[in-house]
Amino acid sequence: MRSAPDDITELLASLAIFADLSRPELERVAHTLEERYFAQDERVLREGLSGSGFYIVLEGEAAAIAGGRRVNTLGRGEFFGEISVLLGQAPVADIVATRPLRCLVLPGELLKEFLQANPRVCYRILVAEARKLANAVRSVG
Repeated sequence: MRSAPDDITELLASLAIFADLSRPELERVAHTLEERYFAQDERVLREGLSGSGFYIVLEGEAAAIAGGRRVNTLGRGEFFGEISVLLGQAPVADIVATRPLRCLVLPGELLKEFLQANPRVCYRILVAEARKLANAVRSVG
C-alpha cells in the first residue's frame, strides 16, 4: 500500500498547475500541503472574513457566491483563496461545497514562500488568473 504523500504526489502530477515539476519537486510540494474534506453545502471560505489559505480542488465541486449570486463553479484542478492571501484581504466571495469536496490546502502564511520556491507553479497560477480575468471581462462586455 502506498503512503499518503505518494498518493498526493500522483494527484499533483495530474494537475495543470504542477505539470512542469519534476518528481522530486512534486514530492516536496506534497509534504507542504494538507488534505481537507468538506461535506456538501459546507462553507469553505466566508466572504468578508480573513482568508486562510490556498485551496486546490482534487475531487468534487464548489460554488463561488458573491452578493448572494453564484459567480463561478470550481472543479478538479481549480483553485481558490490565493487572491485574499496574497493581498492580505478578506475573500470577496463565499466558497461552498456543492458536492462533497476534497482539497489540498497550503496555509496562507506559507503561500508567498511556496510561490517563490516554485516559480513554474507561480507562472501557471498567473496564467490561470489572467484567463479568469479575461473571461470575466468578456462576460461583462
